[in-house]
Order: sequence, then C-alpha cells, then structure tokens
Amino acid sequence: MTTRLDWIGLVRHGQSTGNVAREIAEAEGHAVIDIAERDADVPLNGLGERQARAVGEWLAGDPPDLVVASPYLRALDTARIALGVAKDSGVEVPGGLRVDERVRDRELGVLDLLTSRGVAERWPDELRRKQRLGKFYYRPPGGESWADVVLRVRSLLADLSAETPGQRVLFVAHEMTVFALRYILEAVPERELLAAAARTDVPNASVTTWERGLEGGYRMTLAQETGHLGALLS
Repeated sequence: MTTRLDWIGLVRHGQSTGNVAREIAEAEGHAVIDIAERDADVPLNGLGERQARAVGEWLAGDPPDLVVASPYLRALDTARIALGVAKDSGVEVPGGLRVDERVRDRELGVLDLLTSRGVAERWPDELRRKQRLGKFYYRPPGGESWADVVLRVRSLLADLSAETPGQRVLFVAHEMTVFALRYILEAVPERELLAAAARTDVPNASVTTWERGLEGGYRMTLAQETGHLGALLS
C-alpha cells in the first residue's frame, strides 16, 4: 500500500544511560556493555531529559497531527516530556500520543550488550556470516535484520495511511528507524542506504522530516536537524 501521509517526522530519543555506557565500553575496549536494564527499560539520563524538553519547544512551534512513540522507555519518555512542554505552551497535538511496538529498536539477540570486540571474540562465526550476508539482511540468532525492521515500519505506515490519510505524523523512536524510513519513503537501494548510514550521524533528539510530493513520492526536508538543541548535543 502506498504511504498517504502528507508529512512524516522522526525524533530520535534523547540521550540514555545506555548510550553513555556503550560509548564508554567501546572507547575502553571492553567486550560487554555495562547496562543493568533490559533494552526496553533503559532510561533517559539528565541530558536526555533536557533534550526532550528542547524537542517539546520545537514541537510547539509546528505541531503534528499525531505522535507515535516506541514503547521503549527512552523513546516513550522523550515523547511524553516533549508533549508536556508543548502543552504547557498552550499547544496540543490533536491525535495525542500513540505507542506502537513496530517502531521499537532493532533486537540484537545473542549480540545484545556486546561491543564490536565482544562480538569478534565470542561470536566469530556470526561476524563472518554478517560479513557474507551484508548488514541489511543479516539476522543474529534471536534478533532482527534491518529488513525485519523495515517490514514492521512499513506495516505501521500502511495502517496510519489507511486510518489518517493526509495527516502529519511524528515518530519518536530510534536511530535505526531513520534508515528504515529512508528505505521506505525515498526508495534508497540497499547499498546506498548502508553507505549513507556509515557516514551519517543521528544525534540524540535530532529531527528528520519528509514531505510527500504531488506524485506521491517523499522528499527529505530536514536531515538529523539539531538546531533546536543548542548546547544540548550529546
């Protein structure tokens, strides 16, 4: 089914405790990332909460018709905080907040909590399989490929297009969701998508947007925009 939303936005969640733990583990050469919570329960840290408030100020200036958030705590709290700030400014999103598991983060299965070093040391056969299949189609045991994420995001877009055609929908989700949307909305081929992902930074609380053209295709209008964050970049 063709996507029939007039405008689609994506806010990556604010900085989480997991983002910081991963950066430390990779920088210090650890095999395992020190995160106590399951992925769905990783919270925002103080900076992430401030970033979410900055998103709320941006949202109040040009509110969408509906906000759809990942159920993962870091994304859901980003959406809740942002909508609260907008409401305090006298701006409400007509469709409110909807939570949908189809924009949750990619599941990593047996590779969860492992750094690049950890994967190479503990799952060398999986690393070789990933290198052979390519990042887009490789699915770790118990986890998801990029293609799996695309399928569920595509399903959500189809449902929203049927329910609310012509509306402006903002997703509050994850880094992976940006590339899934690019693949679907812009029809970016696999190789080009992976090359773009390799050179693209998706900062916490950044905004990426697309507008639908007269012939139905989508054009990216903001690419990982962070102007609303000021000094709050992660």
